[in-house]
Amino acid sequence: MDNKSKKFLETYLNNASPTGFESSGQKIWLDYIKPYTDDYFTDTYGTAVAVINPKADYKVVIEAHADEISWFVNYIKDDGYIYVRRNGGSDHQIAPSKRVNIHTEKGIVKGVFGWPAIHVRKPGEEKAPTLKNIFLDVGASTKEEVHKMGIHVGSVMTFEDELIDLNKKYLVGRALDNRIGGFMIAEVARRIKENKKKLPFGLYIVNAVQEEVGLRGAQMIAERIKPNLAVCTDVCHDTQSPMYEKITDGDQKSGQGPVLTYGPAVHNNLLKMIIDVAEKKKVPFQRAAASRFTGTDTDAFAYSNEGVASALISLPLKYMHTTVETTHKDDVENVIKLIYEFVVQLKSGHDFRYIQ
Repeated sequence: MDNKSKKFLETYLNNASPTGFESSGQKIWLDYIKPYTDDYFTDTYGTAVAVINPKADYKVVIEAHADEISWFVNYIKDDGYIYVRRNGGSDHQIAPSKRVNIHTEKGIVKGVFGWPAIHVRKPGEEKAPTLKNIFLDVGASTKEEVHKMGIHVGSVMTFEDELIDLNKKYLVGRALDNRIGGFMIAEVARRIKENKKKLPFGLYIVNAVQEEVGLRGAQMIAERIKPNLAVCTDVCHDTQSPMYEKITDGDQKSGQGPVLTYGPAVHNNLLKMIIDVAEKKKVPFQRAAASRFTGTDTDAFAYSNEGVASALISLPLKYMHTTVETTHKDDVENVIKLIYEFVVQLKSGHDFRYIQ
């Protein structure tokens, strides 16, 4: 990863991009990827698409999602304390003692999730954090004071934590799920351009919004692009750290390569081609199985239009939906490499149908 990539990664990952409010991050992403592509467009809700060969009939999508989990202001008490509700799969158990940025029309307002001191919690009467008892303190003593800050019901907030390096091997921060995916697909576009590869099809690099609330951005953009195939990237669980159960959660490990998923939404012929590429190019990979759905934007593309051959390339991630999401740098590189090698070997018009 060169200095240009590092700067983009840090700027993009540290920027807040809560579900439904992704536009600032999308602008950062587009500014980076535009020099490596021929055209771009956005849709009504903010999904951003950069395109190589936009006039080609055969359309290939590589995709990630741009949004991060967050919180909404749900109730402001007369004494100025604030209660929240989730925007996506935010974890109430990690909230106490966390700092937040509340995004208002007046700018960022700082707040903290408070919690009673250990001294006043009686043995045997410990209360676990729940949505009913976690609360936000913005230094206000009345509801009116909160409102004067620009905070209102519906104001969105994100945790303050930023990207760090862990032991020179790992990247750690909030919202690697899945802006790290946006970084990786942008790097694929950059390598295609810098390696002067000419693609015989249209490549649509899609950074979709609102995945965390039901794959909504992918659903919308799939209907617009109508691709012939889609390769999505998202994160999956590293199951090696404590409190995971491999029998049910699978056996994936950071540093061992991208994870390729089997499941009904994943097209077997497309998956086989990706595996063949990985083996030929010596890209390490792991395998996982999904039950009914992958739970990622892969599902939205697969079941769009009249059915789109779709596959999922996942990045192993520790501590998903916390502020210390952790991923191995080697895995980031190998996801980029695998998507790139797949794209540059693909022939225009390839028919993935099971029965021809």
